[in-house]
Order: sequence, then C-alpha cells, then structure tokens
Amino acid sequence: MPPISLPLHRHPAFLQGARDMVPLTLGLSAWGLVTGIAMVKSGLSAGMAVAMSLLVFAGSAQLTALPLIASGAPVWVVWAAACCVNLRFVIFSAMWRPYLAQLPVGQRALMAYFCADLNYVLFMKRFPEPRPAPEQPPYFWGGVAMNWSGWQAASLAGIALANVIPAEWGLGFAGVLALSAVLASMLKDHITWIAAGVAGTAAVAAFALPLKLNIVVAIAAAVAVALVIEAAEAAQRQARREAEEQP
Repeated sequence: MPPISLPLHRHPAFLQGARDMVPLTLGLSAWGLVTGIAMVKSGLSAGMAVAMSLLVFAGSAQLTALPLIASGAPVWVVWAAACCVNLRFVIFSAMWRPYLAQLPVGQRALMAYFCADLNYVLFMKRFPEPRPAPEQPPYFWGGVAMNWSGWQAASLAGIALANVIPAEWGLGFAGVLALSAVLASMLKDHITWIAAGVAGTAAVAAFALPLKLNIVVAIAAAVAVALVIEAAEAAQRQARREAEEQP
C-alpha cells in the first residue's frame, strides 16, 4: 500500500468516514447513555463503570454481562455470555481480512479494539470489492473517530448522571429502541433475518432458565442456524458450478 501523504485527520477518506457515521451517532449515543446508566444501576462503582466503558467498549456485551453481574452469576457465565454476544466479530474479522491483512499486526490489533457493528456495515457498503485500497484505513478511522467519541461521551455522561436521572424516564426502553435500530441496520439478507427470528424465539422459549442463560441459548441457536443455512447454500452453489462446468 502506498504511504498516505496527508495527515490522517485531513485525508478525504477520513473525512468521508466521519461524515457517513454522523447520522448514526445519535442512536449510538442514546445506547451509550443507557449503558452508562445501567452500569451504575447494576452496582458498579463509578470508577469501575468508567474502566468498563473505556476498556471493554462493547455495548451489547456490556448490557448482557450487567444483569448477570448484578444477579451474582459465576464469572464463567458472565464471560461465556459476553463471548457469545461478540462471536459476530469473528465473522467481521474474516470479512475484513482481504482489506486489511497487509497492515502491521499492531495496527490491526488497535483496529480490533475500535471496530464496531456500524463501522463494519459502512465500511462494507463503501468498499464492496474485497481487495485493499489506500483509502480504506483512513475511512475506517474516520468512522471510528465519530463512533468511539460519541459512544464514550454518552456513556460517561450516563455514569455521571445515573444517580440523578429518575427511573420513570424509561431509559431502559430507550436502550431497547437504540439496540433495535442497530439490529435493523444489520438485517441485510434472508440469513440474518432467519437468525434474528430464531434468536428471539429461543430467548422467549428459554426465558425460565436461571442466570439469564436464555441469552446464551438464543445466541447459540441463531449462530447454529445461520451456519447451517450458509453451509447448505454454499454446497448448492458449488454443485451448480460443477454442473455448469460439465460438458
């Protein structure tokens, strides 16, 4: 990849990435605010909540882990639930590999911390062809600049205001709406729609399980169904190619 002559923050792709993320920042900020409040309401001290916000930076995993922490669930259950929620990043990493594999390991590790769902969605929409290009890292960092700063500002505000915001404001429902908006942006084909339906059904069916384990069941069921469908469709595509190649 040729070197970037402009400073990163002045690169046109960086500015484009930031602009593309601006319309989504409001919803992400609402989600961050709710997550900040939830951390304190779940019993974390302000210092622990700030550390979790800055070090973890994974809203869905944080919201999954918090009720488990509050209920006194074993550490392995908390870790298992958080890891299951974040399994989607394994898929994101595989999809990003053709674009970013040539970058130094340290830079890729830093990107791994900052990557998020909507960064992935916008990146893939901007660069549909899986091959590296000089403007891809600046575009990634432009989106990150808006995403990370908007999230952290809102999350830290939620931590600071958690004890003065009345519970009747219904911020928990606002968090559900924010998560629903993020989910809707990721439902892009029949596999994701089916996986989401299976996850919702499994979560309701397993609701009686202790320690919020219905969340783990829902994630496992959705991942399993999506993998089975994808494998079946890949086999069908391979069979069609072989049939077309036969004389």
